[in-house]
Amino acid sequence: MESQLLPEVMPTFLADDLRQYFRLLWRWSWLILLSAFLAGLSAFIVSRRMQPVYQASTTIIVSEAPATQAGEAYTAILTSQRLTQTYAEMMVKKPVLNEVIASLELSMAPDDLRDMITVQSVRDTQLIDVTVEDTQPQRAAAIANEIIVIFADQNQAMQEARYASTKERLVLQMDDAQNKIAELEIPIAALDDPEIQTIERSRLELSLMQYQQTYANAMQSYEQVNLAEVETISNVVQVEKADAPEIPVRPRIFMNTVLALVVGAMLAVGSIFLIEALDDTIRNIEQVTQTLQLPILGMIRKMDETDAPITAVQPRAPASEDFRSLRTNIQFASVDYPLTTILMTSPTPGDGKTTVAINLSIILAQGGKKITLLDTDLRRPRVHHQLKISNRWGLTSLFMNEDIHLESVLRKNTSTGLTVITSGVLPPNPAELLDSDKMFQIISNIKMESDVVIFDSPPLTAVTDAAVLSKHVDGVILVISLGKTRLAAARQAVQQLQQVGANILGVVVNRINSSKSPYHYAYDTEYSDEDFFKHKPQAKRNHQSAESRR
Repeated sequence: MESQLLPEVMPTFLADDLRQYFRLLWRWSWLILLSAFLAGLSAFIVSRRMQPVYQASTTIIVSEAPATQAGEAYTAILTSQRLTQTYAEMMVKKPVLNEVIASLELSMAPDDLRDMITVQSVRDTQLIDVTVEDTQPQRAAAIANEIIVIFADQNQAMQEARYASTKERLVLQMDDAQNKIAELEIPIAALDDPEIQTIERSRLELSLMQYQQTYANAMQSYEQVNLAEVETISNVVQVEKADAPEIPVRPRIFMNTVLALVVGAMLAVGSIFLIEALDDTIRNIEQVTQTLQLPILGMIRKMDETDAPITAVQPRAPASEDFRSLRTNIQFASVDYPLTTILMTSPTPGDGKTTVAINLSIILAQGGKKITLLDTDLRRPRVHHQLKISNRWGLTSLFMNEDIHLESVLRKNTSTGLTVITSGVLPPNPAELLDSDKMFQIISNIKMESDVVIFDSPPLTAVTDAAVLSKHVDGVILVISLGKTRLAAARQAVQQLQQVGANILGVVVNRINSSKSPYHYAYDTEYSDEDFFKHKPQAKRNHQSAESRR
């Protein structure tokens, strides 16, 4: 059975992860676009200010000597590749570079010229590509062509030097033989006496024949040396002459701008994922349900918490509807027995628990119940600030003066039907007061005067006051603020409540951005009762009947 469900569950998890990544990127889309724009703009400005660089190229072919082509095919190919690579390395050596600088009257060092030149042999061929980059297109072409001319001359001279000494020796030998021949021809022609002629002529003619033979042998050796020189000398021939380029190769403004846009966006995405990985604040509903394993009782969208309670001044506002949904979910949270005491707390300060407690109390009071809001935050009370009432008399007054009764500290709001007990003067020992028998007696008295008592208590991770009170109430609601409450603090708060045996009803997720959250519908207008009853006459009659019964 599990093997059949696994293929269906895995795509669901994958789709959820993809949706989370998409929502994350959509939430930070402004940063991604801004980073890409700034990177692209910077690259565009820098590229426009860079000096353009032009590239001139020429190609030569290595004319290999016939003698090196003999032998097996593999050996011949290997020899040809090595010769081509050797020539490619020799073309950027100082003898060639110095001659190029002198010939073109360049004002640069050989090392600077070498940095401008790229020589590369074409694979599986006898071709060599010579590329020169320069800020001046005409000079780049001139350098490329001049390199070929000078290297060809130096290569020719270097290879001819191997046979120069042999050829010089043979030339001297032939010149000496010619001189001896000329010297012998004169006395032979001057002989008149036949007898003397015969003897002397024979001797002279023998010597002449020897020198002629020497000359012939030297001439033959000289021709053989010339033939060997031709067969063993490899030359380079320019196949394609370099021309002055018209379009620069750098900077590539469009490509640099596009690459900068992509890199800027990628860096922003990487930074976002790094920030999200390091940030342990609660960012979405899934983290609440998966980490805390508690039900979501309500999701309250962002609202202005400095003004009067929204449920009192704007009862039809979308945020007020959120509190009505919270009221309904709380009623369903305890079906077996009614909840008469509910404690509102949060993991950390600033999560908005006081605002949620006040608005929830008003919504419950609007439902016709007698609701008492008790401010048990005896350290940093906020109820009287938000409701704009005096805090001179309150909860602590019942501890300090036996003559003060409960009715003296009750403040009733006729417009909302809500009864409020503020904190009163702040004591030096809040935890001891909240855990005293007197406090339990006060709670019992308040319960007798109310249908539901809402406790606004301090944050759990800051002090132990909420944990002390949680043991003596019917249920605890934990208020969490998206983007502010940390996961570690939320886990610690739940553990503290569980350790004291508190009845955790669930979690209220506060400050949800309705425009970016998939958990709320967007409200274009605020609907009033008149708008609803205008199109529903029967509903209006039912509403009037319910009001009269109430």
